[in-house]
Amino acid sequence: MTFDGTSEDPNRASAIETLLEAPMPWIGMYVATASLLCAVAMAADTLHGFWTKKHWFPSKYFSLNATSLTLIAVAMKLPVDLTTRMYSVTDRLAKISSLVFMSAAMANFLTSLGCMSNKDVLMNVAALGILVITVVVNVIIQIVQVRAYLYNRLAFHEELLAILSMMFLLVMFISSAVMIPSMKRYLETKYHEMHRSALTEEEGVHQFTTDKLRVLIKKYWVMAETSNPQFVIARSVTCTTSGVLSLFIALVLVEAEIRMAMEFGMLHQSYSSYGWSTKFVLLTQTTGVIVGMIAPAARWFVVLKYRSLNEGRSDIGSAVTVEGYWTQKMVEWRQSSLSFQIQNFKSRKLVHDLRGLFLTFCISVQYLIVLTSKLVLLISICLTTPAMACLNYITRLKRKNRVSHSVSSRDPEVVSGSIADSELDIRPYVMLLEGEVELPAETLENICNEVDEVIHKGTMRKPKNLLKLLSKSSSFRGVIEFDSYQVPSLHAQDLPYCWSLPVVTLACIALALPNVDKNKSSFLLSSVTEGLRLVKLIDKTLDRKGGIANIRKAADVVWVKVELYHKWQDEDLRETSLKGKNAAEILHELFYKAEKTVLEFQRNARDCLMKNPLNWPANVIAANSMYRVTRTVLLNHGGSESHETDEALFDKLSMMIADILAACLTNLAYVITVKCHRNAIEEREKSVRKAALLLGETEEILVLLQQRELPISAPSKAADIEEWRALVKQDNKNFKRDASQSKVEARYDSSDVQE
Repeated sequence: MTFDGTSEDPNRASAIETLLEAPMPWIGMYVATASLLCAVAMAADTLHGFWTKKHWFPSKYFSLNATSLTLIAVAMKLPVDLTTRMYSVTDRLAKISSLVFMSAAMANFLTSLGCMSNKDVLMNVAALGILVITVVVNVIIQIVQVRAYLYNRLAFHEELLAILSMMFLLVMFISSAVMIPSMKRYLETKYHEMHRSALTEEEGVHQFTTDKLRVLIKKYWVMAETSNPQFVIARSVTCTTSGVLSLFIALVLVEAEIRMAMEFGMLHQSYSSYGWSTKFVLLTQTTGVIVGMIAPAARWFVVLKYRSLNEGRSDIGSAVTVEGYWTQKMVEWRQSSLSFQIQNFKSRKLVHDLRGLFLTFCISVQYLIVLTSKLVLLISICLTTPAMACLNYITRLKRKNRVSHSVSSRDPEVVSGSIADSELDIRPYVMLLEGEVELPAETLENICNEVDEVIHKGTMRKPKNLLKLLSKSSSFRGVIEFDSYQVPSLHAQDLPYCWSLPVVTLACIALALPNVDKNKSSFLLSSVTEGLRLVKLIDKTLDRKGGIANIRKAADVVWVKVELYHKWQDEDLRETSLKGKNAAEILHELFYKAEKTVLEFQRNARDCLMKNPLNWPANVIAANSMYRVTRTVLLNHGGSESHETDEALFDKLSMMIADILAACLTNLAYVITVKCHRNAIEEREKSVRKAALLLGETEEILVLLQQRELPISAPSKAADIEEWRALVKQDNKNFKRDASQSKVEARYDSSDVQE
């Protein structure tokens, strides 16, 4: 068969075209699936906002990133398809729903710009701009090419409105992105000023006052929540305008679908190559638009609500004022020198002037965008003032009734505590941008209630077994007694300890002892497991420079095997305890194995890095610790001639572990305060939440340790275990010297009496 124009050629071409278009319905289903995934992510963000009572709906699951942009690009397959004929009712509505779906998605993840770095903001907004412009250009090309048939183009006006909505939302994105660097810098400066004023509250945190820590967390929580970049963007006028646009364009789509359904039947048969899949695309994207409309509209509604409480005649001037942070970055660019070198003076001056003119134009456009957004917000306030006044009145009545009911139904002690807590003035710690109105009392109340809920959630996770173990400890002697200075070192440079390594080593020895009640061993294992989670957190916080990272890693590696497999260095601790040997023999066995491991490693080590024991592998560091601790226990135990029972030795080791854990956990208040304030604005809220959880989880431990007197003269200077050991040793020397001096003085006094 030839392709020279014979009559068979059109038939063959038609057959090939039919084969190529056969998978098109499945491509349509792929588009529907991508749209459904976006809709589910938007629904998850909406539910998360309602669940956490954050009615500004932070972007947690659906944010601007490579994944979401890829899914949206797939969902835009129908509008950018220029070759497929799509003229039926369902086809046309599917195309329009895709454009409106794009607008809904953009309005949803606008706030996610706040949790990105400046570079990520630039890259993601540029990618979004390319996608939006591509979609708009494709639609415009199709409209221009078939302009002769526009009178017969269904829902043409709705299509134009959808395109304009996408373009306006892109402008809002760019406007917000330009504002973000200045906004973050302003909030950072303000945060550090408030942080300095709050530092006085951190004095004396070594006294473990839980009430003081609770107040401190609440202050930092308010600072972190109100300075959350996503929350700040959600309060901005560009975001509220985006909410108005998304609500308007969603109503346009609903109007088009209702009108088409009444006139033609919405599920009319599709004539395009996508076939039956067009109906699924229309259904999923319409659902996505409805779901995606909730969050942006709610942000607009919340801003209207608290603005209506604060707007007055004196605030009308703010509607025609553009705050400096909106244009500050562009002003800095205009005033700065060129980032590239041009040798010719006239050319350099020309480029600088052209850049200045362009940036001046951009600043003027930014002024126009902000003023327009403020005008939209002002008109919205004017139109909704009566309804908002009624709503605010009902809200105040409900709040008043709720407070009176809760006060009357509580116990007197609880009521007095709540009243004392309500006396805390948190408004000085609310972070607001220049020109922002005060947040309503309801919002601040929700923020404070969330702190209490997080702390209460932490109390549900309190380590019960650890508390029982700590209650058995009455001193901190175990910090000194677990390692004797009489034990010779296997290396010229002694390895320092972290808090977790001696706990792990002592627990391994205790679990290997024979003739010990199984319930006691199980209790110790679970107690140490609960304690190590807190100890590792303290070790990591104190080791800021990472100087003992390998030692912390060694403790972690050892305990994983002990907890899961009951093994130390491939030695089964359960088998060891069941061999029928006495405690002294088991101690010697562990001692010789540990010593052999360290000496063999030193003998075979060739790398110069291994001359520093801090660079040793985890198993060698753990073996060195086992060598020193078992040797110390043998010295104190009295060797094979000791009359101390195995269970008594187990109890002694358990008491040592409890003493070390108690000493370590005296740093909890410091760790909580460190977690309260973080320099990175994007991590601040998450860090304060962890501090609140930690306080709730360890509140009983803090109260327990608060009742005990520290055995060192300067507790605020002792943090890691080496500092504790050094200070306790020094204090003991001073105590002995003072005691001996007192005896001499007493001897002289007695001689005087006799005379």
